[in-house]
Amino acid sequence: VQLQASGGGMVQAGGSLSLSCAASGRTLKRYAVGWFRQATGKERLFVATIGWPDGPRFYADSLKGRFTISRDSSDNTVRLLMDSLEPEDTADYYCAASRDIYNPPIESDGYDYWGRGTLVTVSS
Repeated sequence: VQLQASGGGMVQAGGSLSLSCAASGRTLKRYAVGWFRQATGKERLFVATIGWPDGPRFYADSLKGRFTISRDSSDNTVRLLMDSLEPEDTADYYCAASRDIYNPPIESDGYDYWGRGTLVTVSS
């Protein structure tokens, strides 16, 4: 499964961005999809994940209330809506797919497939 994350860009603090994750040439049916982020010089951290067909959803505690993960009914795309962005949210954001659809992992080693990152830059 080849994943592609998109939607990154530059935004001012307080703004919003919506990231998308899609699988090349196939759907995300029967995959849990997670988002992780990695700031320059730091470790990759869990952001959010969603099971199949539409849950459960888990979020990093520090991001609850600002980030929302969802998937469309066609199983083509998983989105991460990020609100009230802060400079500390600046990072490369990665999506990943796991076959553990009923208990989507919050650890990176629980994922089988990864896409390339999309850069989010939040200016103060």
